[in-house]
Amino acid sequence: MFYHWESTAPDDNFLRQANNLHWHEYTWRQIAQQVRNLASFIAERGYPPGSRIGLLSCNSVDWFVVDLAIMLSGHVSVPLFPGQDVESGRYILEHSEAQLVFLGRFNRAVDVDAMIPPSVKRVAMRGCSVSCDFRLTDIIASYPPFAESPIPGQDELLTLLYTPGTTGRPKGVMHTHGNLARVMPRVMTLMQQPSRPSQRGRLYSYLPLSHAAERIMIEMLALYTNPTVSFSEGSASRADELRSVKPTLFLASPRLWLRFKQAIDAHFPPEVQATFGEEEKAFVRAHLGLDQARVVLTGSAPTPKDVQQWFIDMGILLRDCYAMTENIDGASYSDGTPEPGCAGKPPEGVAVKITDDGEVCFKSDGLMTGYYKDPEKSAEVLVDGWYHTGDSGRFDKNGNLWLGGRISEVFKTSKGKFVRPTELEDRFGAVPHIAQKMALGHGRDYPVMLLNLTEQARAGKRTALKRELERALDEINAELPEHERIAQLFIIRGEWSIENGLLTPTMTLKRHDIESVHAELINAGVGAGRVVWE
Repeated sequence: MFYHWESTAPDDNFLRQANNLHWHEYTWRQIAQQVRNLASFIAERGYPPGSRIGLLSCNSVDWFVVDLAIMLSGHVSVPLFPGQDVESGRYILEHSEAQLVFLGRFNRAVDVDAMIPPSVKRVAMRGCSVSCDFRLTDIIASYPPFAESPIPGQDELLTLLYTPGTTGRPKGVMHTHGNLARVMPRVMTLMQQPSRPSQRGRLYSYLPLSHAAERIMIEMLALYTNPTVSFSEGSASRADELRSVKPTLFLASPRLWLRFKQAIDAHFPPEVQATFGEEEKAFVRAHLGLDQARVVLTGSAPTPKDVQQWFIDMGILLRDCYAMTENIDGASYSDGTPEPGCAGKPPEGVAVKITDDGEVCFKSDGLMTGYYKDPEKSAEVLVDGWYHTGDSGRFDKNGNLWLGGRISEVFKTSKGKFVRPTELEDRFGAVPHIAQKMALGHGRDYPVMLLNLTEQARAGKRTALKRELERALDEINAELPEHERIAQLFIIRGEWSIENGLLTPTMTLKRHDIESVHAELINAGVGAGRVVWE
């Protein structure tokens, strides 16, 4: 596909880099030249075919250039998350035996010497602030283009995507060129992105490209449909960038969807929104930059049903897409008008089943070939061609998949009752003032909930907020069976972040670590009231 657009659409603007809300545009001809010049540099290193090459950077035009050059030169990319912690970053580079690493802007630049093994040479990309052996701009300016246009074999390794390491060491998920070649035509159809020269799509890249979702839905989809791809400068300018780009496809995590809703709620109270007609809803869609999006997706964690319904009511058909790093083909997708909380049906080419223990399993030709250097773990999760997800789920009478959370996250109270924390957390999704939440209660009489507040709520009066939270708690508990009723809400001061080690690089809660950090607060606050402040 790279060769196709290079030869048939050389003058099409392909990639766009944001700079203070101005866009620097690059044509296919310009990008192809950069890719080929860089591939010559990599080839000159003399690495054995299939050598691993690291990529640690926020999203940018350079990210695409580097990834394509690694492919063109016959090697395997090993992307790291921009927020990767030092220990796991070092582990990934050593475990993958990376020969070279490309560095852009990333969170732990101050710890770069502890993260990057001394034997690994460094190349500075856009935004790099650390000492490197080479600079990408110098390489592109001085090397001739790589003249060959090889076609990789279907079984040749394309990339190692390391899992976030929620409960242990990251695992290197192996995906081949054939995986992508088989899956992308289906993704292309499902995502409804135009590919005609007169009507090209517009993609907006801001989630880490090291994540499988962004890699497939942005980079690989771009290679198949020739849209323009606009790279965000950062979260501070994201709202304005979205309104400028007006993407035809947009995906985000539940946390961002909640923030979008809270931003509208801050301007229009619920009682005002209840009077909205189509004109006002169209204004909301345009204000969010989503008025021209053909497909709008949520995933990676449950989106509160009330939040998802709010977007649907606004005319933004927010769909669940259930997938994971081990399968670049989505396991299920909500087609038509989405039903909040429903993961939808398996798309063409994917089979899903539920085991007798309630575990979701699926198979497709987009499944990983296994975990790198870990045949035992590979054999544990890949059984007779089925990938065992570790997620619980069920099918309804219409064949739709409903997820129940990670089996390993289910806890048992002192009364011997099992509780799914994600289902409790989902009920608090539409409660105003809450930024993050986590239910826990293993070995306790009843579950409790840890919460941190939005910036606006932290600035408000505690007495009024306490009354609102207690009222919400009463309403939620009234709908729950007795053993699931939340006994107390614990309001913590800070937030859980990648930087403090309480979120994975994909923004997933590290539940065990969070519970350990706040154990003293919870134990000391038992019986101290229904809302306890740190």
